[in-house]
Amino acid sequence: MKNRTNVSSGAKWEDIVGYSRAVKIGNIIEISGTTAVDEDNNIVGIDNAYEQTKFILAKVEKVLEKLGASLENVIRTRMFVTNIADWQLIGKAHGEFFSKIKPATSMVEVSRLIDPQLLVEIEMSAII
Repeated sequence: MKNRTNVSSGAKWEDIVGYSRAVKIGNIIEISGTTAVDEDNNIVGIDNAYEQTKFILAKVEKVLEKLGASLENVIRTRMFVTNIADWQLIGKAHGEFFSKIKPATSMVEVSRLIDPQLLVEIEMSAII
């Protein structure tokens, strides 16, 4: 597909699993589930769902910018959390990025993520 752009995060898992951090086709952008892991593979905000959420959203914002978009183009977020009791902390961080944009969203508790220190994973969809 000639209108397709894949963005890699450089994570070792991308080639193993066969995925990209983000894919843009035409004016549609899909961002894969993103966690609070920095470029050196360190987990940011251990034991702090609020800090992990803020880190994730800032990380995704940079990916959107690489693809010629911004948070204002986001129409949907999906948040997977390991402890739904943290919903207010996660929601507060999400609101700091999206309070005026207000995309459709979901927050779902899952039993665990790929690393037990990860508390939040977020994926999103955007249209330019």
